This record gives sequence, C-alpha cells and structure tokens, in this order.
Amino acid sequence: SVISRVATFGELGGPLLVFHAPRGVGKTSLLRTAQRQAAEVGFVTAWVACSRERPFLPELVRAVERALTRAEVIPPGDAGAGWRARLDGSSVEFGLPGAKIRADLARRDDAPEASPGVAPIAALEDLLHEAATAVRRRGGAGLLVFLDELHAASADDMATLLNALQNLDGEREDNPVAVITAGLPVTPEALTRAATFGERSAFVPLDLLSEADARAALTEPAESLGVEWSPEALDRVVAEAQGHPYFLQLIGSATWNAARPEEGDVLDLEAVMAGVPAANDQLTAMYRARWGSATEGEQAFLAAMAAAGTDNVTRAQIAQRLGVSTQAISVPRERLIEKGVIEPVGHGLVRFTLPGFGSYVRSLA
Repeated sequence: SVISRVATFGELGGPLLVFHAPRGVGKTSLLRTAQRQAAEVGFVTAWVACSRERPFLPELVRAVERALTRAEVIPPGDAGAGWRARLDGSSVEFGLPGAKIRADLARRDDAPEASPGVAPIAALEDLLHEAATAVRRRGGAGLLVFLDELHAASADDMATLLNALQNLDGEREDNPVAVITAGLPVTPEALTRAATFGERSAFVPLDLLSEADARAALTEPAESLGVEWSPEALDRVVAEAQGHPYFLQLIGSATWNAARPEEGDVLDLEAVMAGVPAANDQLTAMYRARWGSATEGEQAFLAAMAAAGTDNVTRAQIAQRLGVSTQAISVPRERLIEKGVIEPVGHGLVRFTLPGFGSYVRSLA
C-alpha cells in the first residue's frame, strides 16, 4: 500500500492517489480513517479541504505548518523561527495576496531566480521534501498529505501538484511523502485537463456497498453493544438504502434513535418503520437543497431526466423531452455532474447520485 511503502522504505508513496465517487459514498470518512491509521504508525499528516473560493496551495502550507508544530518537528518560539520564515516564503510563492513573489523555501542564496510558472512547482517540491525528511529524521514514518474535494481545486493548483510529485519521483528514495486525495467522479478528467500526465495518477473508484457489506455495516456495530437486528428489519433497511452508504447510515441511525435499544434488545421491523419518517425528513431536506441550488436551466434538465422514469437516462431522452439537440444540453449536464447531482454511468448515460431524487423531482411537477 501507499502508507506501508513510505513507512518501510522511506520513499515516495507513488503517484497521486485519487479516490472518486458521488457524494455520500464515504470518501471523506475513508480519508479520515486512513489519516488516523497513519498517525498511529508514526506519520505526520496534513489535511486540506479544497474549495472553488480559494486556492488550496496556501492552505496546504498552513496545514503542513500546523502538523509539524503539533508533532514538535518545528520547535516552539524562536527555535522554530527559521522554519516558519521558509513556510511563509512558500505561501508567497503560491500567490499570497499583497506579497512579493519569492522563492526562498530551502533555497541557497546564490540559486538562480526561477522563471515564471516554475517557482510555485519548485516551492511545493521543497515544502514536501523538507517537511517529510524532517519528520523522518526525528524517527517518524514520513509525511502524508490528504486533499479532500479535489474536484473543486483550480486547474493551476492541480497542475502544480502533479508537476511537483512528478519531479519528486525522480529522487523517490529521498522523499518519504505521499499525497492521498478524494473527489467527485469528474476528478480524473479534471486532473487530466490540468496536466496530460495527470492520467498516470492512481484512480480508485468507490462503488455502492454490496448487500453483504451493507448488512455487516449494520450488524457489526450493533453486536459490539449487545444489540441484534431481526432478519425482517435488516432486509428492509438494506433494501431501502440500495447500497448507498449515507442512506444506510441515515436509516440505521433513525431506527436506533426510535428504538433506543439496550444490551440484549433486538431491532425489529416496527423500530425501522418508527424511524423511517425522521430519515425521510432528512432525505427530503437534501433533495430540496439540491433542487434549490440548481439554475433554471439545470432544473429543466433534471425534470426531463426524472420524467424518463428509469435509473439510467440517455442524452437523447433528455434532449427529446426538452425539444433541443443533444449538443444543447451539454452545459447543464456538465454542471450537474460537477455539482455531484448526477453522474455518468456509460456512454451517453447519466443517473441521479441520490436514490429517490428522481421521484422527488417528479413530485414537483
């Protein structure tokens, strides 16, 4: 695995690792679990949630600084002033407003000035290399960077990250670092647009849970507290969730709250039915929020898609209901995919990422 490679050999963990899936499948939870496990085996970890409102590279510098300070790799007070000055220089390189562009993170005074467009890449290389080797020198396993919501990052920031990792790979044995990310299904395409070699990243799609995994997700936590699920109740929740992790968590939690079981109790179908209204209220609120955030054109697209009444809908079906060409629906289609409301599932096919959203949209007609 990526983590074991860095910990065992003290070398780069490989290309950018990208988990991608629709919202609600558990990407962030997966990254948080990996972060906790990495910390237990001696890694220093930095976490950044990307946003369209701001570049993530300056956020990354601050996240690394906080992580190194917590781990006492950067000493407190004046003893750590040199490190903080170099981190400040790196932030400037990534476009900190109101500051002069500089490239002084771990650079020699006599080093030639980097040409435009190169300095941010070099600064990120230096940041990751210096931080990771400092952790290793103090007996730690290395540095792990976690980037959530990577699809929201700008193309420039993505390109800088990809270039820096590619350059570090040239001396992989001297860079005990890995970058692990998560994003919506559009993330692989966005990375490839940012830099053609982005396609060499390690892409891992996260799918819906199998029936066996869904059952285990309900029964195992309950069993640890001495509570069981009746077969009928378990069947109903699994059928309602349709393998969607968020739905499974929502309905399971609503059932538990309705029954308030104690050790030795059994969650039965009556408890499930008592919890369903609360779960449905939360789902409806989610549906309403997704519909309300869509533009008028996107709402027309969603209504046409929902009217088809099938799980997977073709571009031709949507265009025909709207009375336009298939090319004319490209813009709302791409925007809705970026928002995580719909997802492509095959050539020319899309589906709603939340089960039941189509029924909700049809109810608005």
